[in-house]
Amino acid sequence: MSTVPLAGLDDAQLQAATALRGPVCVLAGAGTGKTRVITHRIAHGVDTGAYSPSRVMAVTFTTKAAGELRGRLRALGVPGVAARTFHAAALAQLNFFWPQLAGGSAPSIVNGKVRMLAHAADTLGFDPGPMALRDVAAEIEWRKVTMRSIEEYAVARPRGVAGLDLSQVVDLQRAYEKLKDERHQLDFEDVLLACAGMIETEPHVAAAVREQYRHFTVDEFQDVSPVQYRLLELWLGERRDLCVVGDASQTVYSFAGADPQFLVGFAERHPDARVVRLERNYRSDAAILAVANELMRDRPGALALVSAAGDEPGPTPTVATYSDDAAEAAGVARAIAAQLAAGVDPESIAVLYRANSQSAPILAALADRQIPATVLGGKRFFDLPEVRQAILELRAATVAPLDTAFLPTVRDILRRAGLTDEAPPAGGAVRDAWEARAAILRLAEESPEGTTLRAFTDDLIARAKDQHEPALRTVTLATLHAAKGLEWDHVHLIGMAEGLLPISYANTLETIDEERRLAYVGITRAARTLSLSWARGTGQRERAVSRFVREIGTGSLRAADSRATSPARGGRGSSPTGPRGPGGR
Repeated sequence: MSTVPLAGLDDAQLQAATALRGPVCVLAGAGTGKTRVITHRIAHGVDTGAYSPSRVMAVTFTTKAAGELRGRLRALGVPGVAARTFHAAALAQLNFFWPQLAGGSAPSIVNGKVRMLAHAADTLGFDPGPMALRDVAAEIEWRKVTMRSIEEYAVARPRGVAGLDLSQVVDLQRAYEKLKDERHQLDFEDVLLACAGMIETEPHVAAAVREQYRHFTVDEFQDVSPVQYRLLELWLGERRDLCVVGDASQTVYSFAGADPQFLVGFAERHPDARVVRLERNYRSDAAILAVANELMRDRPGALALVSAAGDEPGPTPTVATYSDDAAEAAGVARAIAAQLAAGVDPESIAVLYRANSQSAPILAALADRQIPATVLGGKRFFDLPEVRQAILELRAATVAPLDTAFLPTVRDILRRAGLTDEAPPAGGAVRDAWEARAAILRLAEESPEGTTLRAFTDDLIARAKDQHEPALRTVTLATLHAAKGLEWDHVHLIGMAEGLLPISYANTLETIDEERRLAYVGITRAARTLSLSWARGTGQRERAVSRFVREIGTGSLRAADSRATSPARGGRGSSPTGPRGPGGR
């Protein structure tokens, strides 16, 4: 009899979790519990004897997401499943089989394409500059994940990049590959290509890999690239035990080679596939979902999200107009200060934006109000020196018998390390260190009754390995790409202006749709309140409100009191929720 708690799943989730034999396609909208479904499906398969844990591979796209999968599976009593990124799985297989095939260890991994590209440019006798080198590095990544040769790349991308003509880009790529080979190194994308080539050309490697892993689950399937899909096919061979999970409306890596058609066309490639749609949203109030649904209305593959909260819509999302970026930053900081004064936890608030450069004025405005903030994508929590030191001291304390109980011991060690009772002022390294130590203390306070210091430090070390970071009690600042997969009660989505979202270089139907999906990702991160804002700017920096705001319209948004500006009047500064702009449906 199954011991996995399936009773807490809704009907659609239950259908997905009990479809143990593939092919299975789970179309999972934002906030519909896809991670819960993935982990319960695997745990249910192990519990019923359909799967052996060591024969299951759960693939996702980030180390953090893989760590979360492992943590949730451990909590369900299934610790032996391989939950990895595509690259981690491919690299492990390369390192295992390379000595058998070629002798010696596998090639090392390039520590940064841009640096090696600079050396390659030196061999050619020219200096393209750092910006051009970064653009060429991106072109190399796109070429490899789409499985093109340099010659095929030249046909597909004939215009050159960053002031370099096509011949220069091609020559630079060839010099880069030559230098890499001379140094016996692989880059990140080579790992996938080399692993696929190894399985494709070595029958005994293919047999060994397919014997090891029998059942595959792939999360975020809308972001799979051609080379990742090819590797997945090779892992599977003739078998069919594949479950894919994704949402076409959250495809935001097309520029890097992701192809949502692998998800959208899954049922065509597998006519007997079981397709389950998850559209019951457990994250957001109905008013927020109305904005998200309106933005994606009539888009191919879009799911119609329905709030699990019932008929209570929640606060209507707002849109505020400001005179310039500084006024917008000040207005958002003022709104966040009001939320904190009303008792909202700072960790439940996020400010989201399209480009990293938009974070600086927001950080400054929050610091002016002594509001602590953390930029997502900065230094990892467990890499912070104060965190490493705290774990070392906690670990050392487990050697000798404790004079005090578990929680007082943790508190004393962290106080000796610098955790004062009062938080220092926001906006500096001292406050960041304080927040990190406070997060460790909260983990201790939230530990189950009877936890020992040794068990707690073991858990910290496991968390560090999985990059399963605790939440800091700070406002989060993040790009829309970095925010994908996360959620907050209160979201401020800034820069909703033409040139920012959609970004200025999005000038085709495909790129505009990618920007739309980014806006959708930002909107669906919000659970309780959603605040959109934009700044007109002046002179050559004058902007119009984003077409996405105009498309959503007054039926789902209300104007906010921005206090720093007057209502828009005519022309480019027309009403933020007025007629639909170019690129609409």
